[in-house]
Amino acid sequence: MIDLDPIDIKILSLLQKDSTLPTADIAERVGLSQSPCWRRIKRFRDEGLIRKEVCLLDPKIVGLGVTVFATVTLLRHSEENARQFEAIVARRPEIMECYTVTGDRDYLLRIVAKDIEAYDRMITDQFLHLSIIQSVSSRFALRSLKYTTELPL
Repeated sequence: MIDLDPIDIKILSLLQKDSTLPTADIAERVGLSQSPCWRRIKRFRDEGLIRKEVCLLDPKIVGLGVTVFATVTLLRHSEENARQFEAIVARRPEIMECYTVTGDRDYLLRIVAKDIEAYDRMITDQFLHLSIIQSVSSRFALRSLKYTTELPL
């Protein structure tokens, strides 16, 4: 964790909203000259606070209209089973997020798919035939009420 002063927080908040803002615009908005603002942003990158800058696409416009939250339970807890499952997850582009979780399930996945049939094919082809999987439980999102990538600073 790094210490952030109020100006750092303002800079990061602006970048979270729009990472394409020119440094001059950011500097003006936070009350700095351009050089010290640029140095702060460079420090954020160098220290790993800014991991990467991306373009967020609308999944529906690119034909990915179904969002699924799936929980997965492994048959047995072992390092090898976890490694095998996590390797599959890493290869699947439709799996947007994967978390290990507490409780009676082992993993929580957020998956996007073209339609329910595409999701069914992916789950059947990638997971259900594996001897390490005990169960997969799916919840289909009906609509999104809130989605953000901005951290509350």
